[in-house]
Amino acid sequence: MGTKVSKTAIGAFVLGAIALFVAGVLVLGAGKFFTREHTYITYFDGSVKGLNVGSPVMFRGVKVGEVTNISIIADPIKRQLKIPVIFDLEPAKFRGTREEFQRDPKRIREAVVKMGLRTQLQTMSFVTGQLMVALDFFPDKPARFVGLSKEYQEIPSVPTPFEELQKTLESLPLREIVNNLNDTLEATEKLVKSIDAKKTMQTIDSAIRDVQVLVQHTNEKIDPLIASFIKTSDAAEVTLNESKETMVAARGNLKELTAKTRDTLESAQSALKQSELTLRAYSDDSRMVTELNKTLAELSATSRSIRQLSDYLERHPESLLRGKTGTEGE
Repeated sequence: MGTKVSKTAIGAFVLGAIALFVAGVLVLGAGKFFTREHTYITYFDGSVKGLNVGSPVMFRGVKVGEVTNISIIADPIKRQLKIPVIFDLEPAKFRGTREEFQRDPKRIREAVVKMGLRTQLQTMSFVTGQLMVALDFFPDKPARFVGLSKEYQEIPSVPTPFEELQKTLESLPLREIVNNLNDTLEATEKLVKSIDAKKTMQTIDSAIRDVQVLVQHTNEKIDPLIASFIKTSDAAEVTLNESKETMVAARGNLKELTAKTRDTLESAQSALKQSELTLRAYSDDSRMVTELNKTLAELSATSRSIRQLSDYLERHPESLLRGKTGTEGE
């Protein structure tokens, strides 16, 4: 007879298998089984070489999702090929955001329109050439929706700086620029060939010789001029010294003249006083008194003139050598 199977053993085996399955999901899925994710789509015009399924989606260096699908789709309106990239975002990575964003993936459109949220291809490793999808705010870039998918919320993309440079170069008329450059070089070559190099060198040599002769003549003229200037300077210095000596002597004579003039004035004042005393003995109507008054007036005027002359000579002793050079009032 066969042995009877224990129900307890069967139950324990089933529970163990379920526990191993749950542990495997948690370990292998890194907890994604219980993680809420929102799926979005973006479109790129250029090459996405280096971008693969599973490539990270980064927001300023923080991984917030990963790429789940890459394909090619034709735009029938613009007759262009677009590369749609589908990726998942983890709303829990964006802490501090509204609860509506974590529940409804369409809330991301508000950040796209009002804040300029865009996607951009960036290099993750220059060695391997791997790319990643970068999320960031570009408020100066217009939101250009492609609108080919109604299943996923779209986040517009912006070109990389290299793609913008490439588009700028493509828009330049390079062929016309090269042709104009060739024409300019040919015209310059013809102009250079048309110039007689030999005559030009002769003209330059002649000009150099003229300059040398001019410099030589200038040197010959400068030496006598400098010698004459030195002589003139010496003569001026001698004249200055003589003028100083003359001024000193003139000051001495001026002092003597001033002293004599003062003595004369004092004598005249004494004579005037004596004359006044004498005149007191005569009447005012006599002829002698009249003559004496005239004489006294003339003596007074002469005294004033001598006093003014003395004051002027004290203030301007150099006038003895050069004459009176002051203002008309002096």
